[in-house]
Amino acid sequence: MNIFNNLRRLESKLANTIDGAAQRVASPHPREPLEIIHAIVECVEKRIEPAGRGKYVFPYNRIGIQIAGGSREQRARFEAVIESEPSLEARISDRLRMSGCRMTGLSIELTYVDKPESAWIDSDFYIEFERVELPAVAVPDLKLSVDGTHARNYVFAAARINIGRSAEVRDQRNRLTRTNQVAIADAAISRSHAHIEWVDDLAEYRVYDDRSLYGTSILRAGETIAVPSGSRGVRLQMGDTIVLGTVQIEVNLSLRERSAQSAG
Repeated sequence: MNIFNNLRRLESKLANTIDGAAQRVASPHPREPLEIIHAIVECVEKRIEPAGRGKYVFPYNRIGIQIAGGSREQRARFEAVIESEPSLEARISDRLRMSGCRMTGLSIELTYVDKPESAWIDSDFYIEFERVELPAVAVPDLKLSVDGTHARNYVFAAARINIGRSAEVRDQRNRLTRTNQVAIADAAISRSHAHIEWVDDLAEYRVYDDRSLYGTSILRAGETIAVPSGSRGVRLQMGDTIVLGTVQIEVNLSLRERSAQSAG
């Protein structure tokens, strides 16, 4: 009798174990909002196309993102993470730019839905990529004049200008991670020191410090304005001087009419 009881207990234990495993497969642990954000950024990165000679392009200027938010509480959690620094838009833009893509007029639209649709590949989100014609906008040419022993003049009409110690930045595996359009071989300049970006929504150039060692600031009318590290940046004005360590770069702007689509 004891043998049969033991067999029944073992059989019941095995059945419970199998049922538990089946439930875990059928109902996986839901991903946290930050995990979903990382998955969205990686999905966008996969759309980058090689353009030859170590350059890459992102062939779209509109990204539509739908997130299965479900309850009001779930949406609140997503919104809190997505809107925090760095925001989802900043994460996507930074990933594209760090890959060497020149971006102008990128539009990222985010909406929430109650539940995923059957066509979704990922049960948490769906991304739609488009390239649409952009209207002509007045974008100023940007002239940068490096002073001192590294004196040189540059003229740009680009969405982003990277500034660093060398023309190329490579990782430990010798993979190209960044191209600096302004390369200044000075010990005070970090490899990825700063960048200047045209912001369509604000119709202005802004300078950003890319977590450099000696920092970035602006001299304006006798006042020094510190540029915070990260995604905030500081608006550039005519006559500003950008200071990177001990190196100074004078800024001049001149307007001309061009299509934002042509710079993508």
